Amino acid sequence: MARAATASRKPFEIWTIVSIAIFALLAFFLVYPLWCLLKESVVLNGKFSLDAFQRFFSQSVYWGSIINSIKVGLCVMVLSIIIGVPFSYFYTFYTLKGRKFLFIICLLCTMSAPFIGAYAWILLLGNSGVITNVLRLLGLHRLSIYGFGGIVFVETMKFFPLIVIYMNGAFLDIDDTLLEAAESMGCTGAERFRRVLMSLTMPTMLAGALLVFMRSFDDFGTPVLIGRGYSTFPVLIYNQYLGENGADYHFAAAISVIAVCITAIIFLLQKFATSRFKFTINALHPVSPQKPKAAQGFLMNLFCYLVLAVAFLPQVYIIFMSFRNYNNSIMRPGYSLINWQRAMQMKLPLATRNTLIVSFAALAIILVVAVLLSYVVVRRSNFFNNLVDTISMMPYVMPGAVIGIALITAFSREPIVLTGSLGIMIIALAIRRMPFTSRSATATMMSIPVSTEEAGLSLGAPKLATFIRVTVPQMMNGIVSGAVLSFVSIITEMSSGVILYNNRTITLTIGTYTSISSGVYGVAAVFATVTTIFTIICLLVYLHFAGTENVRM
Repeated sequence: MARAATASRKPFEIWTIVSIAIFALLAFFLVYPLWCLLKESVVLNGKFSLDAFQRFFSQSVYWGSIINSIKVGLCVMVLSIIIGVPFSYFYTFYTLKGRKFLFIICLLCTMSAPFIGAYAWILLLGNSGVITNVLRLLGLHRLSIYGFGGIVFVETMKFFPLIVIYMNGAFLDIDDTLLEAAESMGCTGAERFRRVLMSLTMPTMLAGALLVFMRSFDDFGTPVLIGRGYSTFPVLIYNQYLGENGADYHFAAAISVIAVCITAIIFLLQKFATSRFKFTINALHPVSPQKPKAAQGFLMNLFCYLVLAVAFLPQVYIIFMSFRNYNNSIMRPGYSLINWQRAMQMKLPLATRNTLIVSFAALAIILVVAVLLSYVVVRRSNFFNNLVDTISMMPYVMPGAVIGIALITAFSREPIVLTGSLGIMIIALAIRRMPFTSRSATATMMSIPVSTEEAGLSLGAPKLATFIRVTVPQMMNGIVSGAVLSFVSIITEMSSGVILYNNRTITLTIGTYTSISSGVYGVAAVFATVTTIFTIICLLVYLHFAGTENVRM
């Protein structure tokens, strides 16, 4: 009887240990800090108190920042869809001039840090900007990059390529015979686009829209640079935690908890909306781009190139400005390397070194955890592993500043003190950007047949050896693609870094921000240029391994 009971039990295999280890890491570095954050928000002077929440909702200056962030997020999301969906449609269904070039510029636009675009637009459309001065000569004095309109414009130009990239994959998944069937029934032109194409791609569009909304809602750099009194949620959190009038950790923690609740609700709403359009489709006959008519082709090319020119202009201008003669915030005639010399004296080498250390260390953690997690979720699917997967996805819908404050709250006192070290920045970025790689690895894992692993096991190879020598090589394209996207997002991360950094742990993005704040615009352009160079290198690596324009998350 005892033997039968023992035989019926499943052995405590290696993958059970892996699942428990990943859960322990997430529990300690994510769940525990969030618990400490929640505790900080409801405990005041050792007693339970909801005073911070009452204070937040009783003053419009505070809860109004939520409304402002939601308004910005919704406007950016809608405008990104309005620009991105037609762009992707033209790109996928028609042979535009320089299609590969368009795709590369799209990727480069979306890989750059949002606040770099904000800084460039200040130089172009600020009070003394180049375009502003030209417009004044033409008698136009009211156009300004500052405030609500400027934030929406800059973020839309930054985030609409996300919709393009997502929709490219969705349009390529459509079977051409469905479109031919619709056309045979008299459904053509705009009606076919609305009733067939948009219905088939709705889940992908909603996923892209959520990502755009979350990125906009979380953006700290753009509002803080060009908001000019238009307060958004991330800026409010930063001001309460590191404000000039003194830090209020209790109130900042309460605001952070509210931010988590809001983003979670939005995420659930998106999931519900996506579930209404859930279906599967196999493109046995993928769409082939057609040559447009002369007038059509001209207008399509004009639209795509004009939009990308506006979106890419800030990055080109930043590189240009890094070689202009600057005396702090005053630009002098001529060109030189003075900005690069000053940047070398103002911690550019330290910032570059820290960026590389933090990025590669965080990426190493992400790769190991994401690959193992994708395997246990797909091949060892059960309640516990699905719970671990759900926990790992929590940072996907959390503002970076919240993660930074949660880690400081948890690890700023004995027995574990990480505040002020590169370690806490590595942990924050690994947690925050893991969903990019884990989703990509999971999608790739689902496409790998189980039979390849069974063949290895049948030859006597241990389970872990089979995973490393058989499964991982088949996942490599998905792993590398997700890793490159994670690496770029780590390099350009600011919202959590601005909470965690100090003079010893400064990174390139933080160096750009502090230089702008100090009015040293030429040096800021150098920091931003180096960041752009890193993103270009990452883009080349991504294109080499991905070999596709079909992006899924």
